[in-house]
Amino acid sequence: MKVMIITGASRGIGAATALLAARAGYAVAVNYHQNKPAAEAVVAEIVRNGGTAKAIQANVAVEPGVLALFEACDKHFGIPDALVNNAGILEQQMRVEELTEDRLRRIFASNITGPFLCAREAVKRMSLKYGGRGGTIVNVSSVAAKTGSPGEYTDYAASKGAIDTLTVGLAKEVAEEGIRVNAVRPGFIYTDIHADGGEPGRVDRVKASVPLKRGGLPAEVAEAILWLASDKSAFTTGGFIDVSGGR
Repeated sequence: MKVMIITGASRGIGAATALLAARAGYAVAVNYHQNKPAAEAVVAEIVRNGGTAKAIQANVAVEPGVLALFEACDKHFGIPDALVNNAGILEQQMRVEELTEDRLRRIFASNITGPFLCAREAVKRMSLKYGGRGGTIVNVSSVAAKTGSPGEYTDYAASKGAIDTLTVGLAKEVAEEGIRVNAVRPGFIYTDIHADGGEPGRVDRVKASVPLKRGGLPAEVAEAILWLASDKSAFTTGGFIDVSGGR
């Protein structure tokens, strides 16, 4: 059975990806930071439908948390075949001149440092160079990396721009070592993250600007993630799928 680690998998896109991955036959490491009941609910649904999963608590914004996550996965499932770098945060909408250093540190630790460290640990386990069997890494970026999210989340957008660069650079580094690295760029998706930014109804406010005239669903992003993680995308690395309704 193949093994997939999904960071930030207790809600939204991460939870939808966990459910879809289990249906595709993966054993799923459902990582969460604080919301244990939500993570355990995801695991329970997977198990109820005949799948295999385990909730693993770890703060992947810091190195000890990343190490703990991968060590727990090694113990319970073995070496991962796929990593989905999904965990990320945003904070209250504001302009750049209002930003504080503390906020920038929090955003960049979660959205940049964490994915880099998770990718590092995945490569150490997956790479043919280290005796691994290869694997895939899928980074969850954002259309904000291209739009800049002015007046709202420019720091978040900048962090996702870094994820795009990580995707391209790492893909080229490890292509000959049996690892493919790709990313999805979600647009306006109905998830709880908008409440974290102070506007739970943000998707409904902005959906008229989307060519398809609606917000997206977490399950629609999960479909793209699973395709990139699977052998169906065997000739794709350093690539991006925008799940954004045409934005």
